[in-house]
Amino acid sequence: MPRTYLIRTFGCQMNEHDSGRAAGMLETLGYRPATSDDEADLVLLNTCAVRENADNKLYGTLGHLKSLKDARRAAGADLTIAVGGCLAQKDGGTIVDRAPWVDVVYGTHNLANLPALLAQADSQAIPVVELVEQLESFPSALPAKREVRHHAWVSISVGCNNSCTFCIVPALRGPEVSRRIGDIVDEVRMLVADGVIEVTLLGQNVNSYGRDLGGRALFADLLRELGDVADLERVRFTSPHPRDFTEDVLHAMAETPNVCEHLHLPLQSGSDRVLKAMRRSYRQQRYLELVDRTRELMPDASLTTDIIVGFPGETDEDFEQTLEAVEAARFDQAFTFQYSPRPGTPAAEMVDDFVPADVVAERYGRLEELTRRQSHEAHVRLVGSDQELLIESPSKKDASRFSARTRGNHLVHLPVGDGYAPGDLVVSRIVEAATNYAIADAPSAVRRTVAGRATEAAMARGEGWTLATSPAAAGQPSGLTVPAGRGLPVLSSGGADLTIGP
Repeated sequence: MPRTYLIRTFGCQMNEHDSGRAAGMLETLGYRPATSDDEADLVLLNTCAVRENADNKLYGTLGHLKSLKDARRAAGADLTIAVGGCLAQKDGGTIVDRAPWVDVVYGTHNLANLPALLAQADSQAIPVVELVEQLESFPSALPAKREVRHHAWVSISVGCNNSCTFCIVPALRGPEVSRRIGDIVDEVRMLVADGVIEVTLLGQNVNSYGRDLGGRALFADLLRELGDVADLERVRFTSPHPRDFTEDVLHAMAETPNVCEHLHLPLQSGSDRVLKAMRRSYRQQRYLELVDRTRELMPDASLTTDIIVGFPGETDEDFEQTLEAVEAARFDQAFTFQYSPRPGTPAAEMVDDFVPADVVAERYGRLEELTRRQSHEAHVRLVGSDQELLIESPSKKDASRFSARTRGNHLVHLPVGDGYAPGDLVVSRIVEAATNYAIADAPSAVRRTVAGRATEAAMARGEGWTLATSPAAAGQPSGLTVPAGRGLPVLSSGGADLTIGP
């Protein structure tokens, strides 16, 4: 029997992208996916160092896995435990000091070495720890495992050249390194040939993409190139930095039909004083001018953001300026966070300026009330309109509904019906608005896709809506892809359990 694996992913979309690459490598080694820890021969934890209580989440999970590993060994079997990602890069050997039952620890720069590290762990009785300081192989050069047929993450750069005082990513991911446009376009064309109709471009700062290649930002050029990829229906990207956002990118978005009318633009704070303390190289006026220009060029564009409440030294006046900026921007959705110190960041050293927890909580509640109202108003504006929806999945809470997305990235629920499935495009009228989603009627038009037909067939066979065990054998999209020219085999997919942590 082939060995089985389970990957648990904590953190951002880049971590999810890296988990897909890890799964791809494991399947080239003959591993097959498991659906639970109890079924897995290998459990890989892809960690995050940005989220609050990241350490507690990791070691809590490792404690559970120790019990499982002890039980396996008592029964004459074993369980291999690997830890990778940002927290592994930060803590390194400390992980095996605290959890000596871990077999492999690797960082953000040496994902490509995972097969060799697992082989080494199989041949010795002590944990294998390998951390390197510079990127050894671009993750997109590795085989990739997709969870669904219609969507793929595409990394255009890794690392970050910014120095935000609250963020540890530059220390863990290294300086920014960009892929060449031709390599990205080749990967996207290959994905489309495999049934993908939507890609999300990933970078810590997509606006500065390409500066290390030719001396100027190339992101607008990349968007236009992807606009020429036949049968690619939707292009999304995350995340841009307001400091580097240029007019040519807005024009490329407005003029390229398959680039979605959605911009995620982190604000972080509306106070110029706090933005300076954060080392965010823009100010409120610049940010709001960018918002206004976006809506001039794309009147129907949706706008989402990130905001931190209670950054060290934030005063009542600073917070009021944040509320004013949010009122002016009219966000469709905001991801709001109460500041918590991240060890290794400059902000974590500002202990004398920490804002009392009760003050932070009170401000956070006021901001949440405002952003939730704005989100509801955004969904109300959709009521009565016909929207193109990409069906993403069955609803998590209602078996009679599918969950879908507008081009503006609004979540919409619509009735399950015959003749359409996750991966298909439909046109439906929005009939009801809620705070975090909208409700649509049954579709008035349906556009079937290769991915949608394959998903429908899998669901009819009782295999679920994610990738089937051996779709390639049935002549359907494999879901495991390898960048062109790499010479690695394209294997059938097995529906990995890529679990995003809270």
